[in-house]
Amino acid sequence: MPTDIEWMQQALILADNAAAQGEIPVGALIIYQNQCIATGWNQSILRCDPTAHAEIVALRQAAHHLDNYRLLNTTLYVTLEPCIMCAGAILQARVKRVVFGAYDQKMGAAGSRFDVLRDIRHNHHLECVSGILAPVCGERLQQFFTQKR
Repeated sequence: MPTDIEWMQQALILADNAAAQGEIPVGALIIYQNQCIATGWNQSILRCDPTAHAEIVALRQAAHHLDNYRLLNTTLYVTLEPCIMCAGAILQARVKRVVFGAYDQKMGAAGSRFDVLRDIRHNHHLECVSGILAPVCGERLQQFFTQKR
């Protein structure tokens, strides 16, 4: 059975897809019953869609795969801490577990800037694991922005 590190390595490959398309290199995948049922990477520029973050792309794909808007008993892996928009969608989908790599000090909503995912006032509570391969995930982002400048 793959570990959090192995799934995050897969998410990093998806982040590379984003970078190859000129998008911010963030990758996400959703696991259900130890199988990957959805993948996504940032595609906001390509799709002219401000909601096309890696997490949203993966959530939509997983919902279609399961034929259900509730993604119960799933785990979302993402290379960068989800933003407020993505955190809201994750909560609405009832994802059971979120695992992310690098913190996002500007827009993060899972403990750095905001803590939407762990807020006890929600009717849905999930497990949130941070820092998996954080140095590697952060380095991908740093390299991307260094090349852009």
